[in-house]
Amino acid sequence: MSNENKPHSNGTTDPKVDAAMADETQMENGATSNQPEAAQPPLKHPDDLIAELRREASDLRDRVLRAHAEVENMRKRTEREKEETAKYAVTRFARDILTVGDNFQRALTAVPQGAAEADPALKALVEGVTMTEREFQNVLERNGVKRIESLGFAFNPHLHQAVMEQAKPDVPAGTIIQEFQPGYVIEERTLRPSMVVVATGGFKPVKTPEGAGGPPPPPKATEEPEA
Repeated sequence: MSNENKPHSNGTTDPKVDAAMADETQMENGATSNQPEAAQPPLKHPDDLIAELRREASDLRDRVLRAHAEVENMRKRTEREKEETAKYAVTRFARDILTVGDNFQRALTAVPQGAAEADPALKALVEGVTMTEREFQNVLERNGVKRIESLGFAFNPHLHQAVMEQAKPDVPAGTIIQEFQPGYVIEERTLRPSMVVVATGGFKPVKTPEGAGGPPPPPKATEEPEA
């Protein structure tokens, strides 16, 4: 057998084919060996790394401080709401029970002047109603409900409701000269305004400096909608 018919190491008998396959294998090996390695990120300078860590720490500290401030504000708001709830919890009940005090006043004013002195039984009844009405006012005050003093004071739209005006040249304009129905405040809020008569036509009221005498001003309160 001649050498031309002997199979080559790659399994073929054609030297041209063997040469082509060898060149292709060499090109693949060369392409693989010439492929560049993946670029590595440059190492940061220690000073730059420290500065970056400090910025991150500062940012985290600011976030913690803001979160702490929000929690503290929420706690204070919750405490304030609890105080207001406890302070004005009896608002609805107090407003409804004021009619009881009005009935006491109506009962006392319905007795003619001098009639109680002439009738011992009627006098005892009037005294009993008076004592009951006084205790009723004390109970209201113990629960933060106070009666508004109106007669002789200047009209305050936050505390008073003017049902009519009356000309009184000898009285400062805007002075309350009569009260039809007493008003009440609960803490700093107006529970019910006083229904009053206001003087008109008089001279302008002069503001009295605090501590210079004269009646004290009525309690400051603003009427707010019922919760």
